[in-house]
Amino acid sequence: MDRIELFRVFIRVAECESFTRAADTLGVPRSSVSAAIQALEDRVGARLLHRTTRKVSLTYDRIAFYERCQRVIAEVEDTENLFRQNATQPTGRLRIDVPGRIGRLIVAPALPGFFDTYPKIEIDMGVTDRAINLTGDAVDCALRVGPLADSGLIARPIGKLPLINVASPSYLARHGIPKSPDDLRNHHAVNYASPSTGKVEAWEWGEDRGLRTMSLGGPVTVHNAEAYIACCLAGLGLIQIPAYDVRSHVEAGELVEVMPDNRAAPMPMNLLYPHRQHLSRRLQVFADWLEELLKKRLA
Repeated sequence: MDRIELFRVFIRVAECESFTRAADTLGVPRSSVSAAIQALEDRVGARLLHRTTRKVSLTYDRIAFYERCQRVIAEVEDTENLFRQNATQPTGRLRIDVPGRIGRLIVAPALPGFFDTYPKIEIDMGVTDRAINLTGDAVDCALRVGPLADSGLIARPIGKLPLINVASPSYLARHGIPKSPDDLRNHHAVNYASPSTGKVEAWEWGEDRGLRTMSLGGPVTVHNAEAYIACCLAGLGLIQIPAYDVRSHVEAGELVEVMPDNRAAPMPMNLLYPHRQHLSRRLQVFADWLEELLKKRLA
């Protein structure tokens, strides 16, 4: 195994904090990963990783070596592309993660167009609404909606996601149409609990005085967007939802927007990267494509 490949294996082990997980993501035996790390440590004459029975980690004074290895790999990939027959075509595999509904309704249907433009890129797409460990799961980038925790990741703002209030015709026939937030005291909501924290989100709306919230009762609490919409369609209560998520249901008359003047604040969207000084060209072009796609589809 040459030096560049040794650097690649070292980076993956450092990110995954595990020889076994690194081997799984690289598609090689664990013994090959262990041998590569041993060969690299013999070459540089230093122990690069701190090993325990539970995980593998970088020692503090080896972080600079890890960051230099990242830059070397990125430069090698860019340099190799300079002399390819089509130098504008980035190559390689990307591991990405996107929220479930955005992945299914927006990203997946648009991917054929991306591959028409960038046929040399392969994408491994995870679809989840929960927070993930980008470095531990060896993910190149993740799209996240909502306020960000202080994670130390690099965040690229993608835009705002407009929200609307909707209910089913059957629910409104039984309970009446709420005209203002004061009417909400006589209504039920399908409550949504964060898949990461379990906290139930309060009903939210904007007024001249700013943002207001209210906790609404309801017969059911869900933990993902699919169930949230399904319960609303079944007439179990009001929901606040990104407009793109229910556009087809509203157009078909299966859901009805209520209180259009009292919507929740738009939710920020960010593309998250691990803390790296140099992004590969394939990641740069994918990020640009995703931003343009979302702004077009979610406007």
